[in-house]
Amino acid sequence: MRIVTRTLVGVGLVAGALLLVAGVARAGGDWNDQGVKWVPYADAVATAKKAKKPVCLVFYTEWCPHCQNYSAVFHDPKVVEQTKRFVMVRLDRDKEKDVSKKYSPDGEYIPRTYFLKSDGTLDPEIHAPRDAYKYFYDERDPASLLAGMNEALAKLH
Repeated sequence: MRIVTRTLVGVGLVAGALLLVAGVARAGGDWNDQGVKWVPYADAVATAKKAKKPVCLVFYTEWCPHCQNYSAVFHDPKVVEQTKRFVMVRLDRDKEKDVSKKYSPDGEYIPRTYFLKSDGTLDPEIHAPRDAYKYFYDERDPASLLAGMNEALAKLH
């Protein structure tokens, strides 16, 4: 009986550790780092100017369930394809507070997505079709973000 108890406790500890590691690895969501070329904010404007591309700037946090949901949108094949036409930047609002404040025309809610000219200037007219939380694109439907991307490409490219 003692061996069975030790075995069960050991299995439980291993399972718990695996769940903890999996949870940490997914904190903030899975933003498809292999399919989307995310660029550091510090390099975004120079990269955008050189490539003559607009910037897509996404703010998230590690603890936000909506951000985790939204991260899945970046696995959609059409979204992945469109990201190639942008300089893609993803920032943790909690770690980049000054940048977050700079880009917050209607608040610092999360997630929020902005489209910038290649010089880093925000175009406030490109946003999700809503009156409040304008830069909150549908966290589950890629069509919402794709519409914003298409508008940005038509206007900023």
